[in-house]
Parts: sequence; C-alpha cells; structure tokens
Amino acid sequence: MKKSICRILIVINFSLSIIHYSFAQDSSHLRISLLTCTPGDELYSIFGHSAYRVIDSSSVTDIVYNYGTFDFNDEGFYIKFARGKLMYYVSAARFDDFKYSYQNENRGITEQVLNLTAAEKTTIQHFLNNNLKEENKYYKYDFFFDNCTTRLRDILKKNHDSSFTINPVMPAGTTFRQAIYQYLDKGQQHWSKLGIDLLLGKPCDAVMTAEQMQFLPDNLMKSLDSANHPMVLSHQNLYNINNGAVKKPFFTPFVVFTLLLIIIVLISLLKNKTARTFLKLFDWLLFFATGLLGIILVFMTTATDHSMTKNNFNLLWAWPTHFIMAFFINSPQGGMHKKSWVKKYFVFTAIALVIVLLAWFFLPQHLNPALIPFVLLLIYRSAVKSIGVK
Repeated sequence: MKKSICRILIVINFSLSIIHYSFAQDSSHLRISLLTCTPGDELYSIFGHSAYRVIDSSSVTDIVYNYGTFDFNDEGFYIKFARGKLMYYVSAARFDDFKYSYQNENRGITEQVLNLTAAEKTTIQHFLNNNLKEENKYYKYDFFFDNCTTRLRDILKKNHDSSFTINPVMPAGTTFRQAIYQYLDKGQQHWSKLGIDLLLGKPCDAVMTAEQMQFLPDNLMKSLDSANHPMVLSHQNLYNINNGAVKKPFFTPFVVFTLLLIIIVLISLLKNKTARTFLKLFDWLLFFATGLLGIILVFMTTATDHSMTKNNFNLLWAWPTHFIMAFFINSPQGGMHKKSWVKKYFVFTAIALVIVLLAWFFLPQHLNPALIPFVLLLIYRSAVKSIGVK
C-alpha cells in the first residue's frame, strides 16, 4: 500500500515538474487556442463560428476574441447588410460566458491549442487587444473572403514566424456553392438554399483554392490539423452536443412550386367567372413578384459591394420588365392599353423561357432545380396571355 502511494506521489511530482518547466520556458505565460463552434439552427449560425481564446496565467484571465460581432441597432442596418457595407467588429468576452451561450444553443466547441513561441503569443495578444480599440475594431464583413474565421487565419499567418503550407481539406474542384451546400443540406435548409441560389451569381461557382476553403470554420480547424508545420499542440472537445435527427420537411420549394403549377393548370380548365377572376389576380401577382425579384437581382449585381452576387444568371428568367407588364396583363380586351405589343411580349417571354429551361443544366452558373416548375408556370401563363385567353 505504501509502495503504491509513493509511486503516485512520484508521478504527481514528475507531472508538476514538467508543467513548471514548460511555463519556465515560456516567459509569455500565455496559451492561445482556436475555438471552433458547431453550426446552429438559424441561417446566420448554420455555418459555424470561430474565435480565439487567450489564457494569461500572469493576469489570471481567460478571454475570447470574437470577430463575428455586429449591431442590429446600427442605423440603416438592413440597407447596409443588403449593400455589403455592414461593419462587423471584434469583441472580447470571458470564456465562461462564451461557453455558456453556446451551451444554451446546444452548439459544440472544439479547442485547438496553437503551437506558438512566447514572442508570437505576445505579439498576437497585443494585436488582438489593439484591435479592440474603437478606432481599430471595425471591418467590412464579407462572408467568403473576410469573415470571423478568415480574420483569425490572417492574424496567425501574419504573426507566425515560420511559413506553413495549407493542404486542401475538401475534394479538388469544390466550388464555393458546393461548400455551403454541405451545411444547408445537412440542416435541411431547403428554403434558405433556394434564397442563396437566387442571390448568389456565377462567382459562387468558382473552384476554391486550399486557402479559400478556410472561410468555413470547420475547414480552418481541419487545415491547421493537416498543416505540414505542427501548428496544433492539442485538440479537445470542450462541449459535446446532443445530436438529434433533423426532420426532413415535406413542403420543400420543389414540392410547393409543383403543387402551385398543378393547381393553376386545374383552375385554368374551369370556365366560371370566379376562376377567371382568380387567375387575373394570380397573373398580376405572379409577374409583379417575378419582376420585383428581377429588380432586386439587378440591384444586388450593380449597386452593392457583394462580389458573389455579380453576373447572376437567374436574370434569364426573372425579368425586371415583368414588374411593369403586370399592370398591362389584365387590360380589357380591345381597350386602349391592350395593344398588340403586350401579346408579343408574352409570346417572346414564353419562347425565351423554354430556351432557358433547355439550357438550365448547361449554364455556367448553377440554377436551383426547384425553380423549374416555377419557370414552367411562367411559360404557361405567358402562353395563355399571348393568345388572349382570360
């Protein structure tokens, strides 16, 4: 018994000696680690999150630096967000508070302790604290190229003495759109996926480089683990989540648009006054909404700083001119506003959209397949209006 106790004491003493020796060799008394948080349920959190954790044993502090902070109360918040001019900023919080908030959301946290010299850790801590100053903390957020994760990577690259090569952590040929699809599909976010496909243009289908893959928190975490330079000293889960099965929704965009197409075709077969009145209202709403979407896409292409919304091929079917034509679509037969050019417009619309559908899967931009029944509906109602049927 005494022999066992002695052995335990020797092991404890040896361990404490190692810890003491390690701190003696590191005059900074700092430990810097990368925190990677699992995705949440909301769209803004579905891609995960990254932050730096800095433990300072000399001042007995444990601080998390978060570059993903923004202010909902910012004047003109929604306009700035839409135009790509919303300013994000770095904030600091106690680690316990940070962990508590993610536990409440049932989001896991993985910690990677970074292999840095004392000088590197001191430099990074000074850099982070300097960024907290009011004049330094703001930056213009870009989801793909300048976000809460890429900021941390750039800080590490800038303040790390030896260069290191980052290996790809996704299959060769993976595009930006395919990368975010992995998260949207896993979370069964079909409507969010449709919205993203509507707004993001051809640049989103570009193939990513190994470094560009790091805009996603999980990818940066994997990149550091696979770097040829031993960047990570230890890797541990600080909070494990309870993974529940994600329920697959029935009313996906494809199902909804297909049912809508079928219902409108069936109503069109009816010849009563109620059906005709309903279809007039529906046609106005259909082309008004499609034209409004086209105007939004033009705005996102030409009047914003979002690089990924440029060259949007959804404008091949979502024509801004539909917004105007909605006000002519139900003009009385023979009235002053019911001119031949209105019919010709809808003839051209029907023919052009058929061509778009034939080229759907061959375009340089990925268009969401769930939109096919919606485009078929536009073709059908355009054809009906082109022959003057009410």
